[in-house]
Amino acid sequence: MTWRIGVDIGGTFTDVAVVDEADGSIGVTKVSSTPDDFGRGVIEALEQAISRYTIKPDAVSLLAHATTVVTNAILQQNGARVGLIATRGFRDILELRRSARADLYDLFQDPPSVLVARRHRMEVTERIGADGSVVTPLAEEEIDGLIEELKAAEVEAVAVSLLFSFLNDAHERRLGERLRAALPGIQVFLSSEVLPEIREFERTSTTAICAYVGPILASYLARLKGAVEGMGLPAPYVMGSGGGVFEIEESLRMPAMAAESGPAAGVIAAALAGKQTGRPNLLSFDMGGTTAKASLIRDGQIETTPEYEVGGEGSASRWLHGTGHPIRVPVIDLAEVSAGGGSIAWVDPAGSLRVGPRSAGASPGPVCYGQGGTEPAVTDANLILGRLDATSLLGGDLPIDYNRAEAAMKEKVADPLGLSVEQAAASVIQVVNNAMAEALRIVSVERGHDAREFSLICFGGAGPLHAAALAEELEISEVVVPPIPGAFSALGLVGSDIRRDYGRTFFAVLDEADPAALETAYQDLETEARRMLARTGIPEDEWLLERTADLRYIRQAYELNVTAPNKIDEAALSTLADGYHDKHELTYGHANRSERVQIVTLRLSAAARLPGLTLAQKISASGEGSEKARRPVWFEGAGRLDTPVHDRDRMAPGDSLAGPVIIESLDSTIVVPPAWSARMDDRGFILLTKLTGDAS
Repeated sequence: MTWRIGVDIGGTFTDVAVVDEADGSIGVTKVSSTPDDFGRGVIEALEQAISRYTIKPDAVSLLAHATTVVTNAILQQNGARVGLIATRGFRDILELRRSARADLYDLFQDPPSVLVARRHRMEVTERIGADGSVVTPLAEEEIDGLIEELKAAEVEAVAVSLLFSFLNDAHERRLGERLRAALPGIQVFLSSEVLPEIREFERTSTTAICAYVGPILASYLARLKGAVEGMGLPAPYVMGSGGGVFEIEESLRMPAMAAESGPAAGVIAAALAGKQTGRPNLLSFDMGGTTAKASLIRDGQIETTPEYEVGGEGSASRWLHGTGHPIRVPVIDLAEVSAGGGSIAWVDPAGSLRVGPRSAGASPGPVCYGQGGTEPAVTDANLILGRLDATSLLGGDLPIDYNRAEAAMKEKVADPLGLSVEQAAASVIQVVNNAMAEALRIVSVERGHDAREFSLICFGGAGPLHAAALAEELEISEVVVPPIPGAFSALGLVGSDIRRDYGRTFFAVLDEADPAALETAYQDLETEARRMLARTGIPEDEWLLERTADLRYIRQAYELNVTAPNKIDEAALSTLADGYHDKHELTYGHANRSERVQIVTLRLSAAARLPGLTLAQKISASGEGSEKARRPVWFEGAGRLDTPVHDRDRMAPGDSLAGPVIIESLDSTIVVPPAWSARMDDRGFILLTKLTGDAS
């Protein structure tokens, strides 16, 4: 018996999912996250999972990990002390930024604080021209002085971003050699190694962020690797923000790739579930303890974007630009809102009910957890409305204090608004549902998709509680609740391939480009990728190299990504141009096929494919006795209804339950409202279906 293990750290819980490679059977373990040292929670969860499922460490073929270290360091602004070296005259590029603003009419909007203090931003005399030629040679005599400044500042990492180094990296390479020789033990990140692409601000920002989080990520992963190897487990892989896992060494070369690894894992798992259930078009909805994330999967393909912002409001609202720090790496296209089970409900000075962005997190958690929380959260509201068991959660491992939750809701929300406790709790649910529906609209309607053509797949510990209401809001008729929804993101870690993306700017007008030069540039990227793939130990016949290119019309400022042929010749150049015209028409509704097309950046996606998994949850042979209790539950438009409560683990394949009904399991609770039904399939997926008007 061989196992794969995925570990996902959330704001409230750390989840471990285990999968038996032979039959796809899965198991889950949840422990409270440990914000003071996230690695401690990871080890505790792994120890419990290994014990619970009797896993021999030497039988584990893959251990994959989604880390929040990068994002937390930026959000909390507790990263490393960084020195930045720029071309003389360009030390303030991080401060100058772009002109993009989240709110065009807010004259008092502040940009995010610069991660590198100005006194640690230095300059060196040199200049590469826009054609890649040397305009001003590198002033070697200035480097010793820079080294002394960096030592005096006691920097923990150095970022180097020189003008036009993506066309000619000679000066950056030489400066990097001198710095690495003189500053042993200090990480040095060169923009020509991190992101050899156009756009000076984004390239510098990405390089600076790598330096800012690099030492923290290195320390965390070194401790984690030592701990898990001490348990006899293999070294962990790290989930990337664009999907796919990679070795620790790769993550340390490009720490920015791990910025959104947890949310990415959930979408990967959703795509795997869609393939297994025959549903290629899915809206992915992940609601945990702190945030809710939405993404779109169309025709089995996950939507990605080449750039996003982390920090400030950009992390909570991905569609806003100008509030965070740009990181130009592939990332799964997500809309994220501060709406989770731990999101705190409060009344603002104007007397309006608010939910979030503050969260109770893992410590102290919602009031009902009895761990010191005093402000009511979304979980407390669900408890008061009867949607959650009033005595315990997590199969009895987490005792619940109903009276304390009710008292907090009365004091903090109901009394200030002049409502009953039940009305206050219902209002909290309505507010948070509106916020989450907006996130789903962002990735569907605002991207030009009709949400009614998709099924909603919901997961996260709180996702199934709210999914049917969100489906109603978007007129979606089917909801898919996968096995172990509370730890579903962890399943994405074990169902993903080993993957890394590469890019390099290459300016040329297609009808003037040299096919041989383009082919050589792609082969250089492939050589680098093959070195990475060889270290995985996966046979070469399981490697997959996919070429794409960023193209634009001449005089355009931004590009579209188009699939590139595996061999670049004259015919391939025409294929690229035609592909761009088609993509432009699909994206913007028009194309000018007489306009010349310019190639800007070459991209390569390299993957080592792991054996496929078919997920299955062990389910009862008979559904008899799955009903375990009844309780009054509040439903929108119906009020309190006497509602049966069923044990998901005792439901049998083919069992169908008409709403209203509550379905409970170790890691989640499913709310099935009136006019909806729930059916268990033969692999443990529960399908919620909106009944027609006649049926209801």
